[in-house]
Amino acid sequence: MPVEILHESMRRIASEDTHEEHLGEGYGGPTGPTEGPVWIKEKGYLLFSDIHGDRRMKYTPGEGVSVHKEGTMKANGMTRDREGRLVCCHHAGRCVDAEDLETGEVTMIADSYKGYKLNRPNDVIVKSDGSVYFTDPPPKIPLTAEDHYPEQDCAGVYRVSPDGKRINRIVHDFINPNGLCFSPDESILYINDSSAGRKHIRAFNVEKDGMLDLGSDRVFCDMNGDQRRGFPDGMKCDIEGNLYCTGPAGIWVLNPEGQHIGTIISDYIPINMNWGDDDWQTLYFAGWASINRIRLGIPGIPVPRGDIAQDD
Repeated sequence: MPVEILHESMRRIASEDTHEEHLGEGYGGPTGPTEGPVWIKEKGYLLFSDIHGDRRMKYTPGEGVSVHKEGTMKANGMTRDREGRLVCCHHAGRCVDAEDLETGEVTMIADSYKGYKLNRPNDVIVKSDGSVYFTDPPPKIPLTAEDHYPEQDCAGVYRVSPDGKRINRIVHDFINPNGLCFSPDESILYINDSSAGRKHIRAFNVEKDGMLDLGSDRVFCDMNGDQRRGFPDGMKCDIEGNLYCTGPAGIWVLNPEGQHIGTIISDYIPINMNWGDDDWQTLYFAGWASINRIRLGIPGIPVPRGDIAQDD
């Protein structure tokens, strides 16, 4: 059963016999995982992270997978900003930066908070106004080296202002903050906690200034009752507000009210995902050591949000 239907509304997204397509494997290094897929629409290819291979991979339809870049400071989550740059979280570099894919020029976005190094930047998104949000879980062997000691005293979620001049820790009470995603209108920020004791997704209302209404904090989905293999990690929304999140047995699909309407079953242990192809209707997802995709019935939110800004 490739797709588990839990509510009839799931059939608009996928039927029981909708199958994933396996595109390649052998990435992530001996400890895994493959991570950070992001579609480069104007070029027609996908980039993704081979974390412990310390390289960035490229999948081109009709051509397969090749190495795009060696030496990535163990890059993890990736997205794009309104300038079209590749925005990356780096485990070993303890930073978030933006790389011009044409020139290779790299601009630092964040590498510290209040004078102390970040812990282990993990996943990142860019709001339509250009502000950058990222998660920073604690160091963890073997994902980080033995001498990679924490300097921040909590596992935080951060926001960098559109002009890059201000960084705020917007949430500080997660154990292992991981994936994050905006609702289609950016009025809600979803953040999940991958720790074994939590395995849930929380939702926050977003204020006009980009900060979070902490009083609106609520558990959007709790995955603890499902003992199948898998945990919350990467998340994305479609244009109708359905939330897709890795979880037990594969990728969970939740409607905007938080109801679990179906699961895309996968043996590849999905870790992170992103929309792609010209119509944004293909969900590309990284497994523990693989890259895969599945065609779905509702398009996803494009990356970056809105057209790429052009120079005057």
